[in-house]
Amino acid sequence: MSNTLDDAAHLAAQLIARRWLPRNHAMVRRALIDNELWAALGDRLAAVGLRVVDNLYADHISVAMLRPAETAVFGETGLAANNNLDLPRDGVALLVVLWALIVLPKRQRQVARADAKEAGQGEMFATDKPLPLAASVSPTLSYRSLLADFGNQLGKKMRLDSNLKLLERNGFIIRRGEDIAEGPLLDLLLDYDTLAPRILDGALADVLARSTDPTLAHALRDAMARPGELDLEPELDETPAPQEQQDERAD
Repeated sequence: MSNTLDDAAHLAAQLIARRWLPRNHAMVRRALIDNELWAALGDRLAAVGLRVVDNLYADHISVAMLRPAETAVFGETGLAANNNLDLPRDGVALLVVLWALIVLPKRQRQVARADAKEAGQGEMFATDKPLPLAASVSPTLSYRSLLADFGNQLGKKMRLDSNLKLLERNGFIIRRGEDIAEGPLLDLLLDYDTLAPRILDGALADVLARSTDPTLAHALRDAMARPGELDLEPELDETPAPQEQQDERAD
């Protein structure tokens, strides 16, 4: 028991210091299949007002505040704000656009590939397969296409560049030259269950589908055409039990 508590404290400290850890990190992999360690990690974090944020469709885990801690730290004024990262309004709008352009097509691809693998298995050996790694199916965005499509609505080049730097600094995106890729927190800290239906069923879907990036537009339209195949289960309210993740997680 003492070793488990020490390991939980070590893992909790790393999460707090680094803000996120990859799911293939040795201690994270162990925690995902070890009930005792997972529970001890949750207890350690809860003692300081935090909780684990985990998502089978993401390649990382992170931490977030428990609701009582949010009230104590930010107060009523802070909780009424649209974010607690000091992002400007056009920065929040950019974050939603990037989430829709990257996460929606990625989620559809993950589910489709997992279903295809399962359908191709022999009945004698049928078993749950892990979801594809997010990095292997997550689309990258062209900066030039993003600027052409949404620059006027999001403050033009100077504001867009400034907000992209903020989002990169906060772990939502990664810049690779002219490309914009999913960051560790993009599919962890935004609530898919809330955002996906609003985008898929809202006016924003038509705007996003007119992207000048043909590959991206096709992937997004494909995701919108088959919303029933997307998993709309809540991700942030409850952390999945470690046993449920063992066979499904991407190694």
